[in-house]
Amino acid sequence: MLCPPLNPPPSTAAVCSEINLGYCNDLDYSRTIFPNILGQQSRHEVESGAEYLLLSVIHGLLNGECSPDIRLLGCSVLAPRCQDLPSPSCRSACEAVRKGCGHAFEGIDMAWPYFLDCDRFFAGEQEGCHDPLAPLRVAFSNLSPDEPSTIIQFTYHSNSQMYSVLKRTAAKCSHISRTYSIGRSTEGKDLLAIEFTDNPGGHELLEPEIKLVGNMHGNEVLGRQLLLYLAQYLCSEYLLGNQRIQTLVNTTRIHILASMNPDGYELAAAEGHELNGWTVGRTNAQNLDLNRNFPDLTSILYRNRRIKRFRTDHIPIPDSYWFGKVASETYAVMKWIRSVPFVQSASLHGGELVISYPFDFSRHLHEERMFSPTPDEQAFKQLARTYADSHASMADNNTERCGASFIRSGGIINGALWYSFPGGMSDFNYLHTNCLEITVELGCDKFPSEEELYPEWLRNKEALLSFMESVHRGIKGVVKDEEGYGIKGASISVRGIRKDVTTAEEGDYWRLMNSGTHIITASAKGYSKVSKRIYLPAHMEKAGRVNFVLKKVNSSLDTYERFDPYNHFQSYGRSEEPGMGAEGQEKPWWWNYFTQAGVSAPTWLLRNF
Repeated sequence: MLCPPLNPPPSTAAVCSEINLGYCNDLDYSRTIFPNILGQQSRHEVESGAEYLLLSVIHGLLNGECSPDIRLLGCSVLAPRCQDLPSPSCRSACEAVRKGCGHAFEGIDMAWPYFLDCDRFFAGEQEGCHDPLAPLRVAFSNLSPDEPSTIIQFTYHSNSQMYSVLKRTAAKCSHISRTYSIGRSTEGKDLLAIEFTDNPGGHELLEPEIKLVGNMHGNEVLGRQLLLYLAQYLCSEYLLGNQRIQTLVNTTRIHILASMNPDGYELAAAEGHELNGWTVGRTNAQNLDLNRNFPDLTSILYRNRRIKRFRTDHIPIPDSYWFGKVASETYAVMKWIRSVPFVQSASLHGGELVISYPFDFSRHLHEERMFSPTPDEQAFKQLARTYADSHASMADNNTERCGASFIRSGGIINGALWYSFPGGMSDFNYLHTNCLEITVELGCDKFPSEEELYPEWLRNKEALLSFMESVHRGIKGVVKDEEGYGIKGASISVRGIRKDVTTAEEGDYWRLMNSGTHIITASAKGYSKVSKRIYLPAHMEKAGRVNFVLKKVNSSLDTYERFDPYNHFQSYGRSEEPGMGAEGQEKPWWWNYFTQAGVSAPTWLLRNF
């Protein structure tokens, strides 16, 4: 990344003056000095620069994240405290802000600003630095991470408050948690996820990964709140020594996306729980139902299932999908699903009190309600039963429902038997990846009153914990070659179940299975097959370990890789003409903020420039 040179004329005398910069008037001092740390000579030169313009729009660009921290930190560089020389701010403050806010810049494809280079423009405490964030630390001293507490505020959270809770939770439990962005909504809001594991930031061999997704429909808000409470609960209970939570976090990588549709949530929240109707805020800002926007792989399966050797797993995304309307939220989640080896998942909704599981699309085109099982019907039923049976009332057939009849179902149902629809997220998870996802309908009221949030947490807490713990069943293992190297992309098949899972980067795999005797086969291109007979007892506290070693063989199999337009979504879905750079590089959506203002183009904000 190229940074503007520092050119403070050595002959220019330092002059102190009042801070008259509108976006910097709330610093904890009132006088600044010119030239400043960047060599800018006057207030007018500061206001005319891209650096100050960035501080003026950063709140909107980051959707309220890191405010006012980023702005105050930047102001301390543009308007340093008046002394004999410009007084630098503390490096420790800069490093703390970058650690907590770096993901937000990555989320909008923006480089970290050069003038917030912690080594270049900031100083250590021993050099007499100034902490521009000291007033904020005093104001929030009662939220010290060193004082763990299980107290949760059972209220609704705006989008900015949600981001704050997630980031604060990750900071409080930084040794087991981190936040990261999976992308942006249609209106540019961050799709911020939080993960919990004993080694956050990467996949660990043989550690299963699980995801929980809320607020896919913006007006179904209870799931969003429950996941925020769950994140805080996992952090606090881990710090307090809760053995169950520590075991769960230390053996699992848990990903929580509290809101998949923050744009829709804002519309629903504007009406509030008393006025919100059945549909206001359901869709995203493009008026797309996100749970109908995924590739319809189920139809492809039904058309080809009788063809010999047709794979019923890892079905590729058809080329035609990319020429339709693909929501930013859908694309972000698909990219997320493909980049992490998720084993199981739950999507939290509202409007009924039931667990549904794939397939969600009927196997007969003209049947709106038709039992349409996957090859993993028994495993899905067990997943659904785990949540429903642990819920306070979901499994009780006497529980009052919301209109649909689930008599004798025990609170679970095959999705297509309830009602059929194509393009759902759960079907996509199952047919495109290894992941088994259920849909959790949390209750009749999509937007309950705040008084109901705590009782709903009590009804669902044990179900959420039990569901996460259930990922540790079935089998797991590593597929290696004779030299001991893991084989990526090897297939693990179970006799009688026409659905394979594939190994991750280092050759590890997980296969959710119920008890009984099974024949397991591992295979990979260029290697011989190996089969093993295993027995899984009815009650297992952890997954059985089944490893494979495959021998290389001479193979004439075609290794042609099918063109996958997913990897070319940028060229399919977005124009390449507006905002292109001199070398044909497409500029990010925020670039016009600067070009239209007439300031020098801040190429230092472009990643990989």
